[in-house]
Amino acid sequence: MLQIETLSALDQATYLQKKEVADFLFVHLEKYGDPHEHIMKCLDYALDQAVDKGGFVVLAREHGKVVGAVVVNKTGMSGYIPENILVYIAVDSSQRGKGVGKKLMQTAIDLAQGDIALHVEPDNPAKGLYESLGFTNKYLEMRLVK
Repeated sequence: MLQIETLSALDQATYLQKKEVADFLFVHLEKYGDPHEHIMKCLDYALDQAVDKGGFVVLAREHGKVVGAVVVNKTGMSGYIPENILVYIAVDSSQRGKGVGKKLMQTAIDLAQGDIALHVEPDNPAKGLYESLGFTNKYLEMRLVK
């Protein structure tokens, strides 16, 4: 049976809890992923109790094993920049097509206070899920990497 759980700064997540999430994301983000240390930094930001940070994690578990995860960071802005950014979402390949991603996203949308931004590559199959939940593509993102 699928169970949805959340983590926030109030939960005072341990290193092992964060590592479990990071390990899952590192494997299941596949070609859309980041280095493990970047995922851990994102989790530290989301689950930190500092006033200028924050966010939350939504997990899907089946028989105690993580089968899906979403990480949302607060941006500290509003209006001109959405209040939240969905940084990571991944679902175990054995669970795809079963509505796990939609349940995770709907929980994240319900938990977020304010608007949510996300970045998705044009060929990512999750793009259809985001669009079905009401996300639109108003801008073309550009980055300067120094």
